[in-house]
Amino acid sequence: MRVGLIEGQHVIDLSSEGCVSLTELLEAKDIAAAVLRFTRRDPRRLLLSDPDVKLLPPVDRQEIWAVGVTYLRSKTARMEESDFSATAYDRVYDAPRPELFFKSMPEKAVGTGDQVGIRSDAKWNVPEPELALVLNSRGELAGFTVGNDMSSRDIEGENLLYLPQAKIYDRACALGPWITAGVSETAARTWTIQITILRGGASVFSGEVNVSQIKRGFQELIDYLFRSQKFPHGAIMLTGTGVVPANEFTLAVGDRVKITISGIGTLENEVVIV
Repeated sequence: MRVGLIEGQHVIDLSSEGCVSLTELLEAKDIAAAVLRFTRRDPRRLLLSDPDVKLLPPVDRQEIWAVGVTYLRSKTARMEESDFSATAYDRVYDAPRPELFFKSMPEKAVGTGDQVGIRSDAKWNVPEPELALVLNSRGELAGFTVGNDMSSRDIEGENLLYLPQAKIYDRACALGPWITAGVSETAARTWTIQITILRGGASVFSGEVNVSQIKRGFQELIDYLFRSQKFPHGAIMLTGTGVVPANEFTLAVGDRVKITISGIGTLENEVVIV
C-alpha cells in the first residue's frame, strides 16, 4: 500500500519520497505543507488509468464510525422499517445526544472499483450514500471522503438491538475514491450527494441530497465521538444518509452503486453476496 496525491489524471507517489502512511499526513499540523515536503523533488507520477494503479480505501489504521438519523428523511425511513423501533428513531432525531455506532475496522472497508456486500441472510438491502469526515487523533477535521454505509433494513427493522448485524459485516463499508483536504465545513455544506444504482446497465434508482440538510454541526458530532474515547490513529465518521430508496427496493447481485459528492469525486462498487 502506498500514499498518493491526485493531480488531474495523475497520481503522485508520495511514498517514493518517504511518506510512510496516510496517518502521517492526517496527523500533520498543516497537511498541505506536509504534502509539499514530499513533492519538492521529483516523485514518481502514474496515470490513474494505468493498470498498475488501484485506488484502495483511503484509510489505514483509523476506526470507522457512523452517525444515524441526521437527516429528516433518514428518520422517516428508519421509523418506516419497524413499528417496534419507531419511537426510538423519532426521539434521537431531536435529542441532544446523537446516535453513534461503530461501523468497520479499516481492513474490512473496500475502495472504489471493489465489491460491496449484501448479507446472505437479509432480504432488504440498501446502500446509504454519506459524506465521511476524516479525523486525526486530536479530533481535528483533516478532510472528507465519500462513504457507503451498506445496511440490511429488514434485520434492523426486526429489532433495534440487531443494528450491529444490519450494519457490520464483510464489505459493508466502502470509502473513496480519495480524501479532499483543506475544505471548511461551510464549503462542504454546499456540496451535493448523488447516488445512482445500475442494474444491467440501466438506472433502477437515483437520488440526491444537499449536505446542508445534515441537522447537526460537524464539530458537535466529532465532540460526541471523542467523549471518553481515544483514537490514536484518528477516525473516519460517516455522517448519515438523506437519500433512501422506496421501501419496495432492494439491492441485487451485480448491481453497480455509484455515489458522487460534488466536492470530492465518485465512489463506485459492484454488489455481491457475503
